[in-house]
Amino acid sequence: MSLTAAGAATAAISPALTACGKEGPGSGDVTLKVVAADYGDSSANGSQKYWDKLAREFEAKHENIKVDVTILSWTEVDKSVADMVKRGEAPDIAQIGAYADFAAAGKLYRADQMLSIPTQAGFIDSIAQAGEVKRVQYGLPFVSSARLFFYNKRLFEEAGVLSVPETWAELKDAAVKLKAMGVKIPYGLPLGPEESQGEAMMWMLGGGGGYTDSNGSYTIDSNENIKTFEWLRDELVGEGLTGPDVPARTNRQDIFDAFTRGEVGMLNGHPTLMQQADGHGIDYGTAPLPGRTGKSKATMGVADWVMAFKQNGNRRQAGLFLDFLYDEKNVLDFTSQYDLLPVTSKASATMRGDRQYKRLWKFLDELATAQFYPVDKTSWATVQSDLKKKIGAVVSKGGDPAGVLSEIQRQADALESAQG
Repeated sequence: MSLTAAGAATAAISPALTACGKEGPGSGDVTLKVVAADYGDSSANGSQKYWDKLAREFEAKHENIKVDVTILSWTEVDKSVADMVKRGEAPDIAQIGAYADFAAAGKLYRADQMLSIPTQAGFIDSIAQAGEVKRVQYGLPFVSSARLFFYNKRLFEEAGVLSVPETWAELKDAAVKLKAMGVKIPYGLPLGPEESQGEAMMWMLGGGGGYTDSNGSYTIDSNENIKTFEWLRDELVGEGLTGPDVPARTNRQDIFDAFTRGEVGMLNGHPTLMQQADGHGIDYGTAPLPGRTGKSKATMGVADWVMAFKQNGNRRQAGLFLDFLYDEKNVLDFTSQYDLLPVTSKASATMRGDRQYKRLWKFLDELATAQFYPVDKTSWATVQSDLKKKIGAVVSKGGDPAGVLSEIQRQADALESAQG
C-alpha cells in the first residue's frame, strides 16, 4: 500500500520502457529507465517535478548516464511494473509498493550489489530489515510512515473528555461521551477495502498480537487477535460508537475526510492527515495508539520500496543513481514535501534537530519500534487481499472473528507451503 492517498496520474506515460547500453567503463551512454509512484493529489504537488529535478542534477554529475522517469498513479503503478516485467521490458529502477515477488523470482539486484557501503549502512535498521528476503536485502525503503492516534481537541473538550485515552476502556469511555454530545463518528473505524489490513494491524498490535510471530510465521488466528476483534465487535461497533456507516464499507479516506469536517472524535492516522486537518482548520492532537491495558507497545510502520532490475544489466549505473537518490538533501526534499518520514538515519537525525519538522517528531519516536507488514513474504499480496475482503465483517453484529481469522490463516499457511 501507498503511504498517501492515491494521486491523480498527472504525468504522461513514456513509450516502451526499455533500456539501452550495458554497464562498465567505455560502454557508451546509458539511459536508465525509472518508474515511480505519484504521491501528490493534484498536478500542483505531483511527484514528477521532484524526480525530473533529481534526474537533471544527477545527469550533470554523470555525463554518460541519462535518466528517463515515468510517474504513474498509485492505482496503476504496481500493476504497470508487473506487466512490464512480464513483457520482458523491466525498468532499471522501480519505486512501488512491493518487491518480494520480484526478488523471489531472481529478477532483482541485491542491495550490496548496487549501493556504496555508506548508503546501505545508512538505512534505519528496523526499516531496512523489512526489505529482506531470507535475510538478504533486495528492497530499498524509499519513504516511511508510522501511525498515531488523532483526536479532535474541541470535541474532546465539549464532551468532557479530560485526558487522551491510553487504554481501550478509556477509548470506549471517551467514545460514549462523544456520542452523548452528538458527535456523528465518535471513533472512526475504517475496515473497508482501501486499507482495512492497516487498521486491523494497529488493533492487533494494541491487543498483543499481530500478523506474524518473531520467527516470521503467520499468527493471524492467534487468541490475542481473536479477542481483539471480539472486543471491537462487542464494545465499540456493537455499542454504536463508530458512527452510522458499516465499518466494512468505510474506507480510510472517508474517515479522514470526515475528520477534516469535524465529524470524527478520534481515529488512527498517518502524517499526511495533519496537512489535511490543518487545511480545514481542525484543532487536533496526536498521541501513541491506545492498547488493551495501556499504550500499545508498537505502532504500525509502512514503507514504500525501491528496487533495481537485472534485465538490462545496468547495475553500476543504477547503483550510482540510487546512491544519489539517498543523499540526505534529496531524502529531505521529498519527505518534507509530503509530510513523510525519512528512511535513513542521517536524514532522520537532521529532521529531529530542526524545529521546522517538530510536528513529525512524534511519528519519528514511534518509527523506532514500529512493526511492518510482512512484505518479505511472497504470499503477503494474496493474504492482504483476502484480509481486505473479509476482515471488516468480523466486527459487525453476529460476526465470527475466530472463524474468519482461522479461514484466512489456513489459506496463508497453504500459500506458504506451496511456495516452499
